[in-house]
This record gives sequence, structure tokens and C-alpha cells, in this order.
Amino acid sequence: MTAEYQVDGAVAVITLNNPPVNGLGLSTRRGIVDGLNKALADAAVKAVVITGAGKAFSGGADITEFGKEEAYREPHLISVIQQLDLSGKPTVAAIHTVCMGGGLELALGCNYRVAAPGTAVALPEVKLGLLPGAGGTQRLPRVLGVEAALNMIVSGEAVKSEMLAAIPGQTLFDKMASSAETLLAEAKAFALEVADRRPLPRVRDLPCKHPQGEAYFQFARTMVQGMSKNFPAPVRCVDAVQNATTKKFDDGMALERETFMQLMMTPESRSLRHLFMAERAASKIADVPSDTPVREIRTVGVIGAGTMGGGISMNFLNAGIPVTILETKQEALDRGVATIRKNYEAQVKKGKLKQEKYEERMALLSTTLSYGDLKNADLIIEAVFEELGVKEQVFKQLDEVAKPGAILASNTSTLDVDKIAAFTQRPQDVVGMHFFSPANVMKLLEVVRGKETAKDVLATVMKIAKKIKKTAVVSGVCDGFIGNRMIEQYSRQAGFLLDEGATPQQVDRAIEKFGFAMGPFRMGDLAGNDIGWAIRKRRAVEKPDMKYSGTADRLCELGRFGQKTGAGWYDYQAGKRDAIPSKLVEEMIEQYRKDKGITPRKISDEEIVQRLVFALVNEGAHILEDGIAGKSGDIDMVYLTGYGFPVWRGGPMHYAGEVGLFNVVQAMNRFARNPHDDAKFWQPAPLLAKLAAEGKQFS
Repeated sequence: MTAEYQVDGAVAVITLNNPPVNGLGLSTRRGIVDGLNKALADAAVKAVVITGAGKAFSGGADITEFGKEEAYREPHLISVIQQLDLSGKPTVAAIHTVCMGGGLELALGCNYRVAAPGTAVALPEVKLGLLPGAGGTQRLPRVLGVEAALNMIVSGEAVKSEMLAAIPGQTLFDKMASSAETLLAEAKAFALEVADRRPLPRVRDLPCKHPQGEAYFQFARTMVQGMSKNFPAPVRCVDAVQNATTKKFDDGMALERETFMQLMMTPESRSLRHLFMAERAASKIADVPSDTPVREIRTVGVIGAGTMGGGISMNFLNAGIPVTILETKQEALDRGVATIRKNYEAQVKKGKLKQEKYEERMALLSTTLSYGDLKNADLIIEAVFEELGVKEQVFKQLDEVAKPGAILASNTSTLDVDKIAAFTQRPQDVVGMHFFSPANVMKLLEVVRGKETAKDVLATVMKIAKKIKKTAVVSGVCDGFIGNRMIEQYSRQAGFLLDEGATPQQVDRAIEKFGFAMGPFRMGDLAGNDIGWAIRKRRAVEKPDMKYSGTADRLCELGRFGQKTGAGWYDYQAGKRDAIPSKLVEEMIEQYRKDKGITPRKISDEEIVQRLVFALVNEGAHILEDGIAGKSGDIDMVYLTGYGFPVWRGGPMHYAGEVGLFNVVQAMNRFARNPHDDAKFWQPAPLLAKLAAEGKQFS
């Protein structure tokens, strides 16, 4: 059992003990009911206290049961709470540290609640595309008031217990304990105080109204719809809370459960639940045990004070880790430090950062022109020009000065980490840490595992990624790793679509309507079209049979590199980022079609989206086959956190499963028949073909 039962005098204590957050799995639910039955059968027991062991009261559902039969087996949480409702003896929830989701619903099913200060309280189900399914929408408004409860339910954000206790008229907490350490003793004493009070108070019996009634809920619904247009759950939360104010309790409960089950079946909720699981799974590496010893990272060196180097440095400064930035010239150092200051000052101005925090962070930053000053760094990250010869110079010097056991990382976005490691006498200490620009903002960190990268180096980098608030995904060594290897196929398709009759703005508009943050041509203009040009020149040597549209090269020959030159696929006005369709680009594309003898045709938005997204899927399947990514969820995490793939669609590999892999393969067969496309690329990857034939999905 993961719920323990003990009796102390006249008080029975049921302790949830299902680490790490006392998830309410089947064993725990059974343990609560068994404990309650024992207490009711024991004449000496006058009251029951329910609490949680370790660092949580309860975080809610047990995520190990997601998608499994145990999640639906009786007693499910509604049944457990029903038993509390029918208990003839007072029940007291002793809440501490974490009280979320089903954990809060369990507490609301008790007659009384005693809370420790600093407890994080939340109903976060909306973040999984759901609403609370065990009475949260019906009980929380009765104890907190409608508006405070609705804000918590719709946002899913945690609120500290002392803030909730300060709400006038709240009855969520009957008592605030002095501390987490004294909570249990105070809860037991409180249980004895109320042991003989009758009738037993029940949250379900409390009144629930809002003075403005329908007008308030219409206002709330309009606000929520505007903020969550791609997610159905928040608006359904408003409906459920309104039911608490207009319907009998049992009717409101039945409607809540019905809505919960409906939302469980939506693609948005399936996508968000996939994201939740994939994010946790990304930190687990199959052959690197969770108890692998890690190296201590007390100081960090960063080579290069440019945009990337400065952004990378800020991550560590934000986490309180001292950073030394190295550059070859003083002017470059001064420029880099000035940019870091400017970024922090902008946060201070917006009220997002306190002045003293800004000063603390800058005090952790030092600069140098000498490699010798990095001799004590535990982790050194190179962020210099993306050219192998430049990397070679850097790593040979690092090999000479870095202390034994220091981790040497490259921020390369495409280059071979094994070749970089071979520039040193310590390839086991070399790893790729590919940050995404702007590095101080973007969540994704591709951790590139070389063939000799030590397991403790990997474990250390994954741990430090968490500390600097990054989502780390492990990739093997290949050209472009996971993200850029896939985006090349996506970009090639965008080019072919131009050849065949689309315009840059039509392609961008279609994929942005699908949900991408930015279309391929706006993205190219932001990143710099010269970067893609350099890759295509390299491809011409390495893979001469690889087919591209020639429009992007012609664009670059016109010097239209994007926003930095004021002109790319679009025109830009000085100081503005608005993409203005370009007559010159339109004429260039038309001329290219004439030169190639291509008669333009009308292309639907559906075809645009399918060709771009399924190109990602097919290359992703090859990446899985090649062992570059450990699992399909890792690929989805890369695209959700680094490339603006719409969250509510769950990433390219998950989305392919939603469409149906059979349908994806059929579409690819159609694209292969297009004479202006790349028929060889559209041959389904063997893994994709196999799964489609078996009616399976990637995950």
C-alpha cells in the first residue's frame, strides 16, 4: 500500500506515501479507503487526519498510470471523495509543500483543512487540456469565492497557501499551521478540537453564487476565449464553474465529469498530455542510469562574446553561476558585455527583474583575453564562428589550459562533434551544447553526444540544463543533429512550392494558420538567408545529387539576406520587423519559373501544410532509424521548444499519429509523383512504412 495507517490516541492518521509527489494511483486510493474504513470501525478513533509523506501532500494523478487501465479502476478519486463525504467521523487534510490537482480535490472532500505556510496550491488540469475531474470546479468556488476559484482553474497556476488564506471570507483553510514541521501535530490537535462537533461541515453543502450572475460569466467567457483560441479546455472551465452557481451539486458534478471525459478525447488534450510525458522522458537516457555520478559545475567559461556567447552566459548568470567570457579583442568583449547589460536593463525597466538582482548577476561576470584565465572553469562552452577550422584552433587551446575533468562543449549547430572532440586529447570530456537563438530566451538545448562522450558528462549536462531552465534533448552526431537536419527538408519543400506557383506570403500564411509561430520565408529572413546559402554550397560538394529550388540562391545573389540587410524574401523598413511583400522577389520567382520551363499552378493551403509538415515527419522517422534521436517524443520536444511547432498539435511525430500514419504515407506517395518535387525523398522511411502498415504510431 502507498497509504499508511496509524493511530495516535483518538486520532487516526492516513499518510500518502507514493514518491515523489504522492500521486493518487490505484494503490494509494485503495489505501485511503482502507484507512478510512479502519478508522470508522475503531470506536476509540474520534477523528481522521490525512497527510502526505516527504515533500508533498499530493501532486494529484499518478502520471505512471496515464493511459493505463489502473487510472479508471475503482475506487477512482470521485469514489474516494464520496467516502470522505459520507464519513461519520471528522476528516482533516493536513496540507503542505505541494497540494495540486486531485490532491487539492481530495483535501476539498475532507471536512476541514489545515495548511502549512508556503504550500503551492493549484488545479493545473487545464495545462493538460482538461478541467478538474473530481469536483474541483464545484468545490473550489464554494470555499474561495467564484472569481478567485475561476482564475486558479482557468490559469492552472499555483498560488501560495498564505495568499489564499488572506482572501476575505475564504473557507478553504480552517487553520494555518505555524510551519511544515509542526503541521501534523497542529492538525492532530485541531482534529481533537472538532471531534465532537456535529453536523460535520461539507464543502458540497456551502452556497455558491456570483452577485453579477450570468453577466459575470459572459464577461469571463469572452476574456478566456480571446486568450485561448486553440485550446477548448479554458472555456469549458468557465461553463463548469458557472454550473456550480446555477445547478444542484450532484448535477454540477455529473456535468463536470462528462466534460472531463469529452476533453480527454480532444486532439488538443492528447497533444498536451504527450508534451507533458515527452518533456519528462527527454531527460532520461536509455544507457545512462539516473544515479550516474555527476561532475560539479561551479564556474563556467564562454568563448565568444557575440549574440550567442552573450545569451549563453546570461543563462548561467541567471542561475547564480559565475561566468568568464573570453574574446580575442577588447572591443568585442566590451560590445558583448554592453549587450548583456542592455538586456538586463530592459528587464529591470519592465519590472521583470529587481535592480539588486541585476547587480548580483553582473557581479558574477568576468572577462578575459587570455585562455589561461579559463584554467579553473568546470564547464567551457565555445560559441565562435561556425567553421571547423576555427573550432579546431579553439579546442586545441582549450585542451592545453583546461583542468582535468573540465567539460568542453561546442555550441555548433551542424558540425561534427566527433571531429571537434578529436582536436583534443580528451574526447570523453567533449559534448555538443547547441543553444537556440536568442539563447537567453529559447528553452531548447540540443545535447549532442559524441561517440566517446562519457556518461557522467552527459548526466552532468542534463542536470545543469535543468538548473538553467532549459529543456534538454539528446541527439547523436549527424549533419544538423535533430532540429536542423529536419528543417532542411522543410525548407526544401518551401522552395519547391515557390517553383510550382506559390508565393512566399502564401506559404508563410498557410503554415502560420496551421499554428507555426513563423513561416519558412519569414524565418529565413530573421535567421539570415546567407546561412542557408552557405549550407547549399556545402551540399553541392558533399551531396551533388541533392535537389533544391534555385530561387533562394538567386535571392542571395541579389544581396537580400533578410532583416539584417533590410531585404530578403520580404522588404523591411528601417527599425521595423514588418514583412512587406516584395514586387522584386515576385518578378525574380516568375523569371526563375520561365527559365526552368515550369508552368505555375494554384496550390492549396492544405497541400502547403502537408508537404512542409510531412517532410519533417519523414526525416524524423529516418532520424529515429539512425539512432540520432532516442524516441519520437524527443523529436517533438525539439520542434515544440525550438522551432515554433504549435503546442496544441503535439509536435510533428505526434501530429502524424493524429492524422494517421497510413494517411501520411498515402500523401507522400502522391507527392512522389510530382515531377517538380523530389521523388526520392518522398519514399517513406522504412520505420514509417512499417508502422503505417501495422496500424501503429511512433510513440
